[in-house]
Amino acid sequence: MPAVPEVDATAVLVGFARALRAAGVAAGPDRAQTFLGALELLGSEVRSDVYWAGRLTLCGSQDDLERYDRVFAAYFAQHPHPGERARPAPAPKPVLRPVAAQAGTSPEGDEEDAVAQPAAALASSAEVLRHRDMAELTAAERAQLRRLLAAFSLSGEPRRTPRLRPARRGGVDPRRTVRELLHRGGEPARLRYRAPATKPRRVVLLLDVSGSMDPYADALLRFAHAAAHGSSSRTPTEVFTIGTRLTRVTREMTHRDPDAALAAVASAVPDWSGGTRLGEMLRGFLDRWGQRGTARGAVVVVLSDGWERGDPALLAAQMRRLHRLAHRVVWANPRKARPGYEPLAAGMAAALPSVDAFVEGHSLGALERLAAVVRGASDA
Repeated sequence: MPAVPEVDATAVLVGFARALRAAGVAAGPDRAQTFLGALELLGSEVRSDVYWAGRLTLCGSQDDLERYDRVFAAYFAQHPHPGERARPAPAPKPVLRPVAAQAGTSPEGDEEDAVAQPAAALASSAEVLRHRDMAELTAAERAQLRRLLAAFSLSGEPRRTPRLRPARRGGVDPRRTVRELLHRGGEPARLRYRAPATKPRRVVLLLDVSGSMDPYADALLRFAHAAAHGSSSRTPTEVFTIGTRLTRVTREMTHRDPDAALAAVASAVPDWSGGTRLGEMLRGFLDRWGQRGTARGAVVVVLSDGWERGDPALLAAQMRRLHRLAHRVVWANPRKARPGYEPLAAGMAAALPSVDAFVEGHSLGALERLAAVVRGASDA
């Protein structure tokens, strides 16, 4: 059997923590360092050790457990190497599914998955895949990319709301403080505080499904599906396709299964792999949905290569209009990563003055960066 190629195990494990952050788990540098320290003691040769070390050090709440299981299954989704011996404790078998049966339960294992697997060997291909152009992937790599995209989470930049919530510091909450005094019979009591509550801004995805975007359409739609299911019910992610027609596919994205959702989208979109009239489609979106509230104060993400068959002046005017309505306009262009790329296409050049962040959209790593920008990070 050919030898397993040597890889940097630390880089792979840090990449796992990065994937958790992209899925919405607060696995910051301090937790990642604790995770690495735990594996220095346990070793990373047995899958169950990696699973439990990460679960105990990288998760901070009950909600994190479900996301952790999904990301673990997607990130370490490879077959075990024959001939390696397992430890007495069976290794867990994380099950990739949109919603776990019960949050807080560990994945089940079987005899096949009890075989020990070095974490570095398991995740090396996933780490390499993060930087590969999605248009150049093989069929096997595309299947692995789909599993990784299923673990994505996308939330808008947080904003303050008029509502106030109990807090450890902030302004004094007179009602709660008086109630506490009454409860103690007038005896001195600790002051109660309140602070403004926050919630994520709405995210609106405008996905170009024209012929020039064909190599990226499947992956970007799966990214949109994961974004729609990872958003808050109070601020749902809206998804539209643009080409020669504008189609709202938010309802089709409600299917839990990504394949079922994409099949529903394919049936609903009449202009798949057609031309591109970005200016007209953007005007239609603003007239029917954006002006009425969908785009107001939202983070609007355009996923397109910027090729425009219509009038670039119309696109420029509609982008200015969108910029006035939205909190932030982000444009993700898969062609931007190509060597020597310049935004010289008429549509892209017309849109850029009204774009707050211009990022790449060609790979898994680029989509992770896009998610960070949507959450409020700088695009620099």
